[in-house]
This record gives sequence, structure tokens and C-alpha cells, in this order.
Amino acid sequence: MMIGSCASLQVGAVLAARLFPTAGAMGATLLRLALAAVVLLVITRPRLRGWSGVRWRGAVLFGFCLACMNGFFYAAIERVPLGVAVTVEFLGPLTMAALLSRRVGDLAWILLAAGGVAVLGWPGEGAGLDPVGIVFALVAGVFWALYVLTGAKAAAEPGQGGLAVAMGVAAVAVLPLGAHGAGQVVGEPRLVVVAVGAAVLASVVPYTLQVSALRRLSAPVFGVLLSLEPAVATLAGWLLLSQDVGPVAVAAIAVVVLASVGSTVFAAPRRVEPVADRYRPEA
Repeated sequence: MMIGSCASLQVGAVLAARLFPTAGAMGATLLRLALAAVVLLVITRPRLRGWSGVRWRGAVLFGFCLACMNGFFYAAIERVPLGVAVTVEFLGPLTMAALLSRRVGDLAWILLAAGGVAVLGWPGEGAGLDPVGIVFALVAGVFWALYVLTGAKAAAEPGQGGLAVAMGVAAVAVLPLGAHGAGQVVGEPRLVVVAVGAAVLASVVPYTLQVSALRRLSAPVFGVLLSLEPAVATLAGWLLLSQDVGPVAVAAIAVVVLASVGSTVFAAPRRVEPVADRYRPEA
């Protein structure tokens, strides 16, 4: 599920990038989230009347994190290569995993990952990187970490209704910033098809798989598989967007992946349990 999620998410991001010249980053984000929300709501048909206040708050928080994570990430890939953006963004969940472990030794993995990101700015390789794009990727990383936490709570509930509602909340949150850009796409049938493809591949498929995976995987395994995203993003950018990736950037991405693996594999031993089990009502 996680491998399929990584592949689908990055191919969907490549499709969404095709919308940037017309819709801009926020317009592309709105189209992706709104179309995905429609698809998920039609498929799941959640029975909202019986929802508790706690479940509604969880879905709203999850949706807000989805909106911010996607919005800042798309703003980042509008300015820097896809692989670089995902690598920098991954510092968010990596730091979260290390902090939650409460072990001094995990600081080494955070510093290793930070070093990998610093290499991206090395003269000659990273001189052309837009610093604003890097900042956007870092902010997206913060919300990626919060997405994991709020998503685990949503996964503790049965079905995919929580994800569908959260996707709708995310679309509403992005609406003020993305409405104008999204409106430019409506009159272009070719771009509408691209937008639908981005919504399915970058939202419906990966987030459904990730929420399902959170019900089955322990936190360390989830973190290790999530670390595949920078590598998959770099490969997708190279194959599908013809983005040139130099050896220094490849090495930096490899260092961040290594740090993520190290921070999870060498974490303190704990009872293995699916991440979502921690947030089930009976827990």
C-alpha cells in the first residue's frame, strides 16, 4: 500500500504541475482537492448524522492539515525541482518521529538529514534553488508531520468517511486562494482531464492507501516506507518532467532517506502495533 501510495502521489504531482501555467499552484491545489473530495464522497457516502463532535473535530483538523500540506507543497514545486521539494518536506515527519521517540540518540539522525538538505544549497548544485521554494517545502513538511498524526486519528474510525470529509474541508480551506486559478481551467477540456487525473492519482489513491496502511503498519515500518517518497519524487521528476538532477542532489536525497531509515529502524524497542490503534476510542 505504501509503495503504491508513493508512486501514485508523485505521478499525480507531475500531472498537477501541468496545471501551473494556467491555474497556478493554489488553483491546481483546489482542483485536486475538490475533485478528490467529490469522488470520495460519492464512493463512501458517509453517514454524517451519527458523527460525534470528536469525530467532526478530527476530520476538520485532518482536512486543514491536508490543505496546508498540499498548498505549500505545490507552491514549492512551482519554484524548485520535485525531488528537492519532497526531500526538504520530508524533514517534517522525520523530525516528528525523532521527537516522539524522546531519545537523545535520535538527534544524530535529525542532524544527518539537516546536513543532506544543506548540501542542496551547496554552490554549483543548489545555487539556482529558489529560497522561497525551500521555505514553502519546509512549511509543507510541518503540516506533513501533522497530517500523519491527524490521519492516524482518522484511520482509527471505520471506513473512509473521515478521509472524504477531510478532503472536502481541505478544498473549502483552499477555495479563497485557488478559485480564480481553478476557474481558468474549467473552459479547457484537456486541462480538466489532467485535473481529474491529478485528483485521482495524487489524492484519492495515495491517501486512501495511506489511511488503510496506518491500520496495519507499526510506526517504524510506516516511517521507513514513507522515506521512499524523496527517491520516487526524484525519479518521477527526472522521467516525466525532464528535471535535471545532479550527483550532489542525488547524494543529498540519499542522505535524507538514510536518516529516515535510521531514525525508525534504530528507535527504542516498543510493542509493535498499528499506528491507528493508539487513537481508537476504546484504547
